[in-house]
Amino acid sequence: MECVPPKPPVDRTTLPCQLCLMCNLYSLTSTQSAIADLVNLWRDETGNLPPLTGIYPDYPAPVITQTPAGRVMQMMRWGMPSPAFVLKGKKTDKGVTNVRNTASPHWRRWLGPAHRCVVPFTSFSEYQTVKGEKPKTVWFAPTGPQKTLFFAGIWTEWTSVRTLKEGETTNHLFAFLTVEPNAVVAPIHPKAMPVILRSPEAIAHWLDAPVEAALKLQRPFADDGLEVVEEAV
Repeated sequence: MECVPPKPPVDRTTLPCQLCLMCNLYSLTSTQSAIADLVNLWRDETGNLPPLTGIYPDYPAPVITQTPAGRVMQMMRWGMPSPAFVLKGKKTDKGVTNVRNTASPHWRRWLGPAHRCVVPFTSFSEYQTVKGEKPKTVWFAPTGPQKTLFFAGIWTEWTSVRTLKEGETTNHLFAFLTVEPNAVVAPIHPKAMPVILRSPEAIAHWLDAPVEAALKLQRPFADDGLEVVEEAV
């Protein structure tokens, strides 16, 4: 499957204020072979994947799922179906990119192994907000030799109207879990950070374990595992 061309860059200074509370921009610049080696990939369906220096909400991005035959990487659209109360009076559903409240019935239906995924990344950004100033984008990247990490995510196939221009479409959608920030992210963004996985054991546990056991991975990433960088890597 060919990688869908990216949309024009988003001006993050004009996004609604509620989006400042979320991780809504990340990058993936590692090679497909490097990703495959880290997750013991069985099949890659992403085609010729270029470096992705800016992945925004509703963009297509590589996502890895567990199938009976093995792990598969395919392109999915970033943004899970929104809860019904969010959609009241709206004609489109742009999706939810970050999931924090895993006790919500809306999200519980997708927490089983069949709907879990991992999302590779090489850096992610959070907003730094200072009163009276425009939000500033700050990037975080892994420390140490392993430069590709993974968000703990969920996915589903869903039919909805994402945009009026497209009309009703059926897509594979994904989002990733968030949690309270670690000591590196908290000074910049005190609300939340993504749930991050690094080791093969953690990845396997997220993809395969029973729900309650898997949710124990919804915890802040190690403080020494991330650093602030000047730009996406």
